Amino acid sequence: MKYNFLLVCCILLSIKFSIAQETSFKIVTSKSGQILGYSEISGIKILTVKGEKFKDLNKNGKLDPYEDWRLPAEDRAKDLAKKLSVEQIAGLMLYSGHQAIPAARFSPFGGTYNGKSFSDAGVDAFELTDQQKKFLEEDNLRHVLITSVQSPEVAAKWNNKVQAFVEGLGLGIPANNSSDPRNTANVSSEFNAGAGGKISLWPDGLAMGATFDPEIVKQFGEIASKEYRALGISTALSPQVDLGTEPRWFRIANVFSESPDLVKDMGQAYVDGFQTSSKDVEINGGWGYESVNAMVKHWPGGGPEEGGRDGHWAMGKFAVYPGNNLKDHIKPFTEGTFNLQGGTKKASAVMPYYTISFDQDKVNNENVGNGFSKYIITELLRDKYGYDGVVCTDWLITGDEGATPATFAGKPWGVEKLSIAERHYKVIMAGVDQFGGNNDKGPVLEAYQMGIKEHGKDFMRKRFERSAVRLLKNIFRTGLFENPYLDVESTKAIVGNPEFMEAGYQAQLKSVVMLKNKNQVLPVKDKQTVYIPKIYTPVKTDWWGNATPASLDYPVDIELVKKYFNVTENPREADFAIVFVKNPQSGEAGYSDADRAQDGNGYLPISLQYQSYTAEYAREQSIAAGDPVIDPEITNRSYLGKTSTATNIMDLKTILDTKLIMKDKPVIVSVTADKPMIFSEFEKSVDGIVVNFGVSAQAVMDILTGKAEPSGLLPLQMPANMKTVEEQKEDVPFDMEAYKDSEGNTYDFGYGLNWKGVIKDERTQKYQLKF
Repeated sequence: MKYNFLLVCCILLSIKFSIAQETSFKIVTSKSGQILGYSEISGIKILTVKGEKFKDLNKNGKLDPYEDWRLPAEDRAKDLAKKLSVEQIAGLMLYSGHQAIPAARFSPFGGTYNGKSFSDAGVDAFELTDQQKKFLEEDNLRHVLITSVQSPEVAAKWNNKVQAFVEGLGLGIPANNSSDPRNTANVSSEFNAGAGGKISLWPDGLAMGATFDPEIVKQFGEIASKEYRALGISTALSPQVDLGTEPRWFRIANVFSESPDLVKDMGQAYVDGFQTSSKDVEINGGWGYESVNAMVKHWPGGGPEEGGRDGHWAMGKFAVYPGNNLKDHIKPFTEGTFNLQGGTKKASAVMPYYTISFDQDKVNNENVGNGFSKYIITELLRDKYGYDGVVCTDWLITGDEGATPATFAGKPWGVEKLSIAERHYKVIMAGVDQFGGNNDKGPVLEAYQMGIKEHGKDFMRKRFERSAVRLLKNIFRTGLFENPYLDVESTKAIVGNPEFMEAGYQAQLKSVVMLKNKNQVLPVKDKQTVYIPKIYTPVKTDWWGNATPASLDYPVDIELVKKYFNVTENPREADFAIVFVKNPQSGEAGYSDADRAQDGNGYLPISLQYQSYTAEYAREQSIAAGDPVIDPEITNRSYLGKTSTATNIMDLKTILDTKLIMKDKPVIVSVTADKPMIFSEFEKSVDGIVVNFGVSAQAVMDILTGKAEPSGLLPLQMPANMKTVEEQKEDVPFDMEAYKDSEGNTYDFGYGLNWKGVIKDERTQKYQLKF
């Protein structure tokens, strides 16, 4: 795909950024064409050496190797690392907590402006918070995680503020801003050909996996990287190449598939797309001014969570391997993201998951979280597989555990009894370079002193410099030392431009999977009359326990539906019905403090069906157990014989009631799913089923009405029942009995329908599917 629009934008960028900004900066061009951007308030000067221009970042009046853009990134990084104090390296080893722009008032990650909230401070949205100024200046932090931004324009102006601020500090190291995935479409996303948006919107995780097309993923990476860089973001905390081998895991929504081969190909394409710059803006080896560092996660694979409970909470500390299948989980890393087709060769950074990879360390016989494990990081990742990029912990692993296994707090799994500083030291000695979610250099410096006592000052200095070089290379390779500043008008033109929006929407369409089409009820002709029942949604809580009130409302934008059909609230007037539902949701996510208080161990089944489920096939004895902080006396986390009910059981009742009301008229079910589910509860009662894994309702409507033909394939198995779910092994793909519907089709990995029937094409052939 040719991005002619982007080429124009790049030309605009090269016209020396002549428009004045809120944070003024200057652009100079060296005789060989190298562009340098610097702040007028930072105090740095431009050096001229043999006609070439360089930034004097340390203000010593001479050209140091790290300031010489003609040298390789590694040489520059080594030179700068030697110049840094231990305190400055400690700052490089920090990765900030989540930063919204502007800072939210009521948030765990809030901030203030001169001691006041944003709404009370009377400042621009792109101003730095008090907290940001502190961690940038006092803690020497240079890696900032950005969440929401008010607009692309605000993001660009904030970036310029940050870069001007840090350019005048110390040795002038620029900020390496980062983001979790931010191009993900949602149900309310609306596409209008020819119109732009805040950012292009794409399928993510299972939705992208359902396309079975690595070329779409690569195209996404190429586009998203340009948008990221226009927002001032140079590191992506993605892709997530965990395998979806445990169907109850809530983060399965963010993985591509349970197939090691498909995830390998998708991950490789993703990182190639993000990291590889176009030739006209390349610096060296594929890296350049369009490159975004990819932090692939979660080493060595976070998918096999015991019972589906997640490692964000103490209840999900353990990943287990009853099938002895760690090798499949490593494959997407070693054969995919560490084996790129483009010039950058490997993903530049890796994030280990929170979990304890239970009983996998046969060398040290140690069961600790992956970020604390020398075996997992040094002996496996670095020594066996030769990875020498940045390793960054997942967020808050050095913090203290919460009061109960369901409390969202720190995640020091396996090292709960160590102090915070001791945890930092263990992470460093395991071979990790950086601490996610830590704005404070204090415990890193304490860890340094512990290392001196055990190994001597020379050893620890070299150890810190080794991490500094890795971290600095990722900043040098993306050109930030030469010009970290953004032209706001170019940002506005690039981010969410119509061409990018169109590409993202086409990818959304290709991710929708049609499962059932009895008597070719789909596509539905325009101008028919449709009945859409309202859905009761119970009270929901977020990660921090904040509740959302219950509601009875349409589960879809009814005004959107009216663009396609006549809508009636009277089923008797309708030609057909569409029921929009979500897959079964487990409210307790595998643990309940109330259950524990009733003389239980607190652990509950995570169900993939709507109706009440009693775990009669669960393990009698859990594979992993014990918690030295909360429940050391609990040696069995089994939930055998316990019962759970989906919080959205009314979705099922609504489907069945709608069929009853509609009698012989067609009923179509549109499922938005974030994991596998049991279809036997309603499939025989309905005529059509379409499933999406988190894209816009508009894309679903375009499939239902035939404006686009369905082409998505199931990226994982849909189980026949909960018995097969309980009996499958958390670490093994394709080991469930898949559901067979009333039309004789099996909802197995790679299954999907188009208008002609079961899809059999080059994708199904490539991944060796048999139907």
